[in-house]
Amino acid sequence: MFPILEIAHSSLTPVWFVLIAVLWIGFFFLEGFDFGVAMLLPFMGKDDRDRRVMVNTIGPTWDGNEVWLITAGGAMFAAFPGWYATLFSGLYLPLLLVLFGLILRGVSFEYRSKHPTSRWRTSFDWMATIGSFLPTLVLGVGFANFVRGIALGPSPTLNGDAPLVTTSFWGLFTPFALIGGILFVVLFCAHGAGFVALKTTGHMHQRAGRTASTLGWVAAAVMAAWALMFNLMYAPEGSLQHTLTWVLGILAVLLVVVAATLSGRGRDGFAFVLNGAAIAAMMAAMFIKMWGNIGFRPVGVGFDMWIASSTPYTLKIMTISTAIFLPLVLAYQIWSYWVFRKRISKEAIPSDAVPASA
Repeated sequence: MFPILEIAHSSLTPVWFVLIAVLWIGFFFLEGFDFGVAMLLPFMGKDDRDRRVMVNTIGPTWDGNEVWLITAGGAMFAAFPGWYATLFSGLYLPLLLVLFGLILRGVSFEYRSKHPTSRWRTSFDWMATIGSFLPTLVLGVGFANFVRGIALGPSPTLNGDAPLVTTSFWGLFTPFALIGGILFVVLFCAHGAGFVALKTTGHMHQRAGRTASTLGWVAAAVMAAWALMFNLMYAPEGSLQHTLTWVLGILAVLLVVVAATLSGRGRDGFAFVLNGAAIAAMMAAMFIKMWGNIGFRPVGVGFDMWIASSTPYTLKIMTISTAIFLPLVLAYQIWSYWVFRKRISKEAIPSDAVPASA
């Protein structure tokens, strides 16, 4: 019996690592443009009607996109309880900042239209911007640290058996981690501007296309620096991991360059998809580097994704449940995007003089 359990465990543990990587990639592809649109509200919206157009582009889908984050966290908790426990206990403050930002942006979207004054709406627009900037920056810094490997040591209070994060909060902000945070911010802003260009008409469409192109070139430069530092400093040389991370890093840079070239030239759909593909390639490179050690660098303690994973029976039940329910969730989300596929025009937004109740 026990050899069979070991075979089942070793086969399903890598499967769930890949599934969790897919969930994170899906979250950053979808929530990336949500974050980007909100971060650009005070800068790309010239007046309240412009900003209302921008908010309306993501209004029907932003909360559904956040479900991918909840699902990724839940999958980590169920499939890799050791990973989840070490991550959430050792990095409590950064994760609290992410949660604070998500709450702030959620409140801003729900309450910005509750009062007709421009001061009220401007305040909540800034809340949406800050609430989107914080998770983007913190997650960018966090995943860059997973590439480096967050230091783990034995816990002095649990007989030295349980792993404990030994990296301090300020120790997370290395040059590579800061470049990772900047990359997430700029790339998501370019992704968000591309989505606004895809979903609007008129002057907002043209302005969003120009913004997406400008930010795309900046993102390409930062992405190139990130890819070089990633592969020269942290990818294990002479391994398959090293080859794959180089390929994905170069691919991500090329995708952003092509997207920046196409933005504002009537190829909004292609530019948006290519930006999303660049995000996917970037995240895939990170998870390839995290294979086995799940983003940690244990010192004096044994810890990897096999040690951190759940029992074979738990993974089996999760796999069956996922096979049943995941297609239904994907079908619903695809349907919702299809229903709200039309472009939005500024002319369809009531003027400031018209009360919201009218």
